[in-house]
Amino acid sequence: MVKVFPLKDTFADKFKDMFSVYYLELGCEENGEHLADEYVIPDMLKGLLRVDLIEEEGEVCGFCIYQTDSNGNDWNFKEGFGDIREIYIESGRRGKGLGKFLLYSAEMRLKENGAKQIYALAEGDAADFFSACGYFLTGEECEELGCNVFLKDASACGCNCK
Repeated sequence: MVKVFPLKDTFADKFKDMFSVYYLELGCEENGEHLADEYVIPDMLKGLLRVDLIEEEGEVCGFCIYQTDSNGNDWNFKEGFGDIREIYIESGRRGKGLGKFLLYSAEMRLKENGAKQIYALAEGDAADFFSACGYFLTGEECEELGCNVFLKDASACGCNCK
């Protein structure tokens, strides 16, 4: 059985462990646990972003961090748009549809909360993942992060984008 649910205190350590592995896989030198403690979790508690976890067979194995961009957020790239900031599935569980399930859950929540459209900043394997999930390359680039902008194609969206 697969279940998606918001991050709670009982899974904070597991989330920080996964976030650290995720950052290592990205080749980032920053300490993932520190970033989770200092930025991600506090912003979640302030309601600036959401963190959902995915569980398969009773084991938490991934996360998705997302928000609706607004002036109240430090990261506000596309005002009113849903932003899939980070998505991660543990390496041994990839290729089974868990990432797509987690992504579609986040998209539905973003749309329910009024997001105009949904985008992701992606390169490499992540770009392939978002393309496979109905996102298209816009030709726009986020200069600050050096990433391409992918936007959800409204006609392919499973969450009734307009």
